[in-house]
Amino acid sequence: MQSQNPIRDQELIETRRHFFGKAAGGLGSAALASLCNENLFAESKSNNSISQGIPDLPHFAPKAKRVIYLFMSGAPSQLDMWDYKPKMVDWYDKDLPESVRNGQRITTMTSGQARFPIAPSIFKFNQHGKHGAWVSELLPHTAGIVDDLAVIKTVNTEAINHDPAITYIQTGSQLPGRPSTGAWLSYGLGSLNQNLPTFVVLHSTVNGGFGGQALYARLWGAGFLSTRHQGVSLRSNGDPVLYLSNPAGVSGDLRRKMLDQLAEFNQASYDEVGDPEIQSRIAQYEMAYRMQTSVPELTDISDESDKTLEMYGPEVKTPGTFAANCLLARRLAERGVRFTQVFIRQWDQHGNLPNDIRRQCGIIDQPCAALIKDLKQRGMLDDTLVVWGGEFGRTIYCQGGLTKTNYGRDHHPRCFTKWMAGGGIQPGIVHGETDDFSYNVTEKPVHIHDLNATMLHCLGINHERLTFKHQGRDFRLTDVHGNVVNDLLA
Repeated sequence: MQSQNPIRDQELIETRRHFFGKAAGGLGSAALASLCNENLFAESKSNNSISQGIPDLPHFAPKAKRVIYLFMSGAPSQLDMWDYKPKMVDWYDKDLPESVRNGQRITTMTSGQARFPIAPSIFKFNQHGKHGAWVSELLPHTAGIVDDLAVIKTVNTEAINHDPAITYIQTGSQLPGRPSTGAWLSYGLGSLNQNLPTFVVLHSTVNGGFGGQALYARLWGAGFLSTRHQGVSLRSNGDPVLYLSNPAGVSGDLRRKMLDQLAEFNQASYDEVGDPEIQSRIAQYEMAYRMQTSVPELTDISDESDKTLEMYGPEVKTPGTFAANCLLARRLAERGVRFTQVFIRQWDQHGNLPNDIRRQCGIIDQPCAALIKDLKQRGMLDDTLVVWGGEFGRTIYCQGGLTKTNYGRDHHPRCFTKWMAGGGIQPGIVHGETDDFSYNVTEKPVHIHDLNATMLHCLGINHERLTFKHQGRDFRLTDVHGNVVNDLLA
């Protein structure tokens, strides 16, 4: 039976958060006024937060205020970068023992191979830092900052193909439609700044293009949360955000008048139908107006010293490169952006791995190390959490033809390496161990839900309490799983 009062129905199904928002009286005007005049909310400023999130967050004193997530899309080989397996030299071209694989599923790309020959890494490893962490020759700059890192060798996931695996680690589910990590933080903790988005996404070019597996907007989407929490993707060419510049004939004053009138129309619509997305739209228009000034200032690196630019490497002055994005991530952190996601693709090395991984490591090694050093020398590493890694790892056995100098590796979700640094993380440690084939975890496994739970813990969040009711169920980033890895905490 069709409802006779759809407006009343909308009011009845509003969430508690939306109800209290409306009950405040004149929310639209108050929200718009607060965006225009930061002095109206002295309490928010005293808490170092311009836009509050959920009232009871953080749940406890946080070590980190913000996150920079360096995501290596395509899955870098832990065997050639971090997980040193010297015994494999004697196993060259021998078949992977069935007792090691133990019936574990493999992808369709290698399931038809007649055999699974062992491909030892051709790269040299050396011990670095106070605790002698093994690091590949591919990462000389990162080896120099290993005492600032917690290297986690035992991250694991159930997903075995790229898109579900990336969706899984970014949203807590292999199925699309859930909020991304940055959206959860925006919803839960609110913003630390007034003139930039809470959640920013940077895409890095490789040899002038992107290539590799496609990255879909749902990876930085808000899912069933308000759209105001979704990530804003900055472009490297033209306006950093589409339509950021005023069109010909439109002045700043005229744009301001247009927005004021549009806000009045939107507020009238909200008063009539009570749709909370209308309030999101008002806030987004206001943020876009502020970004016309803040984003050009953000992307202008002329105020950076020559010493800083040299630290990030020769590509730092080329917009869109990984080096430029790492520097931009630091500038975003300085300006109070809560979550910055830096993507770089082309790690999907099923063949010709030695040549391709040399190129990729040459692109990311110096900027990664520079970011950690830069944050540290500015006193920001203590409250900035940096995470590095991909969606899964690579197999010890070769995909395709195997020679002494060339090989490929298939997807391997059973164990792979990530590192974390800064805000609340124990520096200079190597966590967990894998078997001689880097195929199975033997000590201290860390599931991706555990990784996300630990990241939220550093931000003062009990991952079991950061929830949102949707379709009759409480959802969270870690789904119904996850444990904080206390050994990683400072």
